Amino acid sequence: MALPTLTADGQEAAEHSAPWRRRWPAWAPRAAAAWGVAYAALQALWAATGTGVPLAGDRHTPAALQLLLAALALAASGVGLATTRTLGRSGRRATGGALAVLIPALGWGAIGLPMYFVTLASGAGLESVTGLVNLLLVAAGTTLLALVAVSYRRRLGGSCPRCGQRHEGGGDGPLAHPPATTAPPRTRATAYLLMCGLLPWSVVKTVWLFGGDAIGVSGEAWQDEVESESTGAAKALASVGVDVTVLGALLGFFLLLGLLHCWGQVFPRWTLLLSGRRVPRLLPLVPAWLTGFSLALYGTLLTAGSLLMAAGVLPKPEPDGVFTSGTGLAWMVAFGGLAFGGLGWGLLVAARSYAERTRPRCVPANTSSTGARDRAS
Repeated sequence: MALPTLTADGQEAAEHSAPWRRRWPAWAPRAAAAWGVAYAALQALWAATGTGVPLAGDRHTPAALQLLLAALALAASGVGLATTRTLGRSGRRATGGALAVLIPALGWGAIGLPMYFVTLASGAGLESVTGLVNLLLVAAGTTLLALVAVSYRRRLGGSCPRCGQRHEGGGDGPLAHPPATTAPPRTRATAYLLMCGLLPWSVVKTVWLFGGDAIGVSGEAWQDEVESESTGAAKALASVGVDVTVLGALLGFFLLLGLLHCWGQVFPRWTLLLSGRRVPRLLPLVPAWLTGFSLALYGTLLTAGSLLMAAGVLPKPEPDGVFTSGTGLAWMVAFGGLAFGGLGWGLLVAARSYAERTRPRCVPANTSSTGARDRAS
């Protein structure tokens, strides 16, 4: 076992480095580089073997797109390693620009991840193993690249790459967490206003499940379709008038409330054994970011499409499934855009506030050592 050494001012310094989670600015670039190589190899393998990876609906990702994703992943690997080197002004600009392009270019593939989770939670079964693996890998890679971008930007600005503040010493020491606070009134009002977009969509789907008719769709036809396509818990919920997608939206609203209020930072009493403990910061932030970005993008596209159809730029869709008219289907596209976009943007607004309010600060070495001596005396 390594013996501790003494620094010049008498403080003990262990030879072992800080825990790995405190050193994420150091290992994130290398982890992103390793992810890029692994993901590129997997995409190339799938393209060579003709493995089907769901893209949208019944369509699968073409081999050309898989090879493009492999190339982007390799580029991400190189950019991750480039952030660890000392670069000139043009090199820094190129690296920052590449991160700004690669993160959304690769991250768009995680749009379908929330629906996979909703499907699994409802007991409806797994639609595609390769699809879920692909989405999980994309989410992991996008998260790593985001960490790389954050630490790189802070380092270039002369701040601590971990906490974003200017201080002496390294960025791998203890952290000081701020007290639990509620989001500002303007942030709460904005998030709640965005969540109102869920109302038309959820009301229409609930009316259908209770046998009512709305926007040209009969409740009986909708129930027959749900019963024929649903399995497990999703079918059981539909039989009592609960749509699994509405339930998923309610879970998203619960997550949003936690991001806005104090009980999202300190476990409340009803969590029993966890009561009073600090909520790990990334526990609500990671699902909020992943779900928020994907839903916001999807909802914005649907809303734009519905506005173009209303203006006559795009033709109304042809009746499909239980929809007896293109107008009814167009209304459902608009409701879906408001619902998904409102939930996604609401989560992003709440997550941004939560990230700012819960951001820990590095404890300077002299402060921590003084506190340790005070406690010892």
